[in-house]
Amino acid sequence: MEIIVDQLGKKFEYEWIFRQLSFHFHTQNDNKYAIVGANGSGKSTFMQILSGYMLSTEGTIQYKHQDQNIAPEKIYTQINFVAPYTELIEELSPLELLHIHQQFKPLKLTPKALLEILYLDNAQQKPIRFFSSGMKQRLKLGLAFFSQGTLLFLDEPTSNLDQKGIQWYNDQLQQLSPETLIIIASNDKREYELCQETIPIEQFKNRK
Repeated sequence: MEIIVDQLGKKFEYEWIFRQLSFHFHTQNDNKYAIVGANGSGKSTFMQILSGYMLSTEGTIQYKHQDQNIAPEKIYTQINFVAPYTELIEELSPLELLHIHQQFKPLKLTPKALLEILYLDNAQQKPIRFFSSGMKQRLKLGLAFFSQGTLLFLDEPTSNLDQKGIQWYNDQLQQLSPETLIIIASNDKREYELCQETIPIEQFKNRK
């Protein structure tokens, strides 16, 4: 999987969040990249543009899989995304949520097997609104880690996780297929310590 970014820029009103950002993400020699920077530096904006959730002001993004171009309007079929601003349907139980989810995007495991990995098997019938913030985050990560797709975007992925949860996150990250392109936005080293390359978003901040 490849994402080729060329001269990408995003402006809100009169302020450029970043500009002239060019980079080639690929899985040929490594597959984990980190977008790093302080709060408010543009990490989440860049991730949303990469995933097609937001349009750029200038520049282009090209997606390729096995040397074949993927149309931007089709790339959502390959993407799994976790961020603080992504929501769960909290009226459902996790088992209900997984059954509905797999009708739109296949899971790599059965729902019950996945809930065991998430340490949620004892709460499979409990409405998600009664979950702790850490349980909700594990469920979000589980949906992303174990759904079919070749692109994984993780924005502040260990939000609300305790130390045990962070270790679980890193264990799962190591077990993902090397053919999955993983991009992590974070200012916490524990979230991206497995990444082979980091891109400081702030170096593209003040370009005219």
